[in-house]
Amino acid sequence: MEPVLVVDGIEKSFGGLKVTDKVSFSMFPGDLTAIIGPNGAGKTTLFNILTGHLAPDAGSIRFEGKEIAGARTQDIVTMGMGRAFQITSIFPEETVLDNVRVACLSKLREATVFIRPISAHKRATDRAYQILESLGLEKFSDRRAFELSHGDQKLLDIGIALALEPKLLLLDEPTSGMSPEERLLTRELIKKLWSLFNLTLLFIEHDMDMVFGIALKVLVLQQGALLVEGTPEEIRSNPEVITAYLGEEL
Repeated sequence: MEPVLVVDGIEKSFGGLKVTDKVSFSMFPGDLTAIIGPNGAGKTTLFNILTGHLAPDAGSIRFEGKEIAGARTQDIVTMGMGRAFQITSIFPEETVLDNVRVACLSKLREATVFIRPISAHKRATDRAYQILESLGLEKFSDRRAFELSHGDQKLLDIGIALALEPKLLLLDEPTSGMSPEERLLTRELIKKLWSLFNLTLLFIEHDMDMVFGIALKVLVLQQGALLVEGTPEEIRSNPEVITAYLGEEL
């Protein structure tokens, strides 16, 4: 099986401070991988490099065999890498349905998008409803996005990413700012979406219940470098990880 993503020796510095230090790892189809590490470990910077928001200073990123290090974000998205952000990127004044429907139109490349009303695009509408149903958001389809709770706005952001049918989906702290109940529901939902949409998924998370509850593999970053990678069981019992991040109680 060929890897979907190969990250090799990625480096990034800001003003002399190295925030990503020779990071290397691979992902294969169907992987469900978490990235953990203390604040300042370089997790979001790594995501920004993978998705074209930052260019690395050194190293290689191959997505489905093609080099993408330093490529434009739009080109990377078109190739099939999607991302939902820690801070949502929804259109707050538009309806929940239209947020997802516009993304579906983009994926379907409907040539008449600016000629016909958006509601007239049946394929995009059907696909958008399917995604909203998978997220449990179909009951809010006619509401404007800003009216949703914080947790549901984050789910909507994931829905927009799913509409682009990504071959690799990146989630940046999907449970950030959620209540304990919302975090539990989101944990189960992400596992369901991974299975339902046959996703290859990479996510950053601080909630260890989330990480150890659904991840198949865990990458641990410390001071910009990859400290260790392994199964949740291996990471939980790794002395270096306990000392650096998890704490003695784990």
